[in-house]
Amino acid sequence: MAKRGTAAGIVGKQLAPRIGKLAPGLTTSFVREALHRAIAGVGPLPGAAKAAQAQLDEQKGDVDKAVHEVIENHVRYAAAQGFATNIGGLVTVAFTVPTNITGLALIQCRMVAGIAHLRGYDVDDPRVRNAILVTMLGEDAVNALVKKRKLPAPPMALATAPAHDAELDKIISAEVASELITKVAGKKLAMTVGRRIPIAGGVVGLGADAFSTWKVGRYADRELLARPKPPAAR
Repeated sequence: MAKRGTAAGIVGKQLAPRIGKLAPGLTTSFVREALHRAIAGVGPLPGAAKAAQAQLDEQKGDVDKAVHEVIENHVRYAAAQGFATNIGGLVTVAFTVPTNITGLALIQCRMVAGIAHLRGYDVDDPRVRNAILVTMLGEDAVNALVKKRKLPAPPMALATAPAHDAELDKIISAEVASELITKVAGKKLAMTVGRRIPIAGGVVGLGADAFSTWKVGRYADRELLARPKPPAAR
């Protein structure tokens, strides 16, 4: 298992620059676009806050249960898109990897934004948006970046900072883009290569994206603690 993980990381790092050449638009800007669409809504999917509020209504105001449902729903979304974008195996990898990365970014952004809304955060606040993106990196990566002083603080501290630091926007977007590329192009591609069976790629993609999304959701649940909501305007 350790060898497979190491190989996956190497493949991800090697493939990341190639993806940039295959899809020139796949730069840090796609992370912010995914976040915007996740919050505003895209296609048949309503925005993150609206969807999360619907879950809260279904759970009769129980925030913890609503958070659980938001996570479970997005794990299913991630599994579905992971399978669809990997079913072609290695033959179509040049085309499906960028699609899978943007799809996973959108799903995970929407999930974390929904959790943030349920916990009392304003998802239109740029500080909260940065916290949403940082949460997508996962707890281990965040702790490592904070330790190296590449990030000033973990997600909740960023969301509740006294002021928005615009300089952080590009740093956070770049880190999230790199993590998504490595995660999707590295781990799943390495597993697909190991199996050498096209249909297996879809099954592996389904499991990898679902598990990744579940981990991010659990981290968001632990990290984004409840905040009192501002009183409604009279």
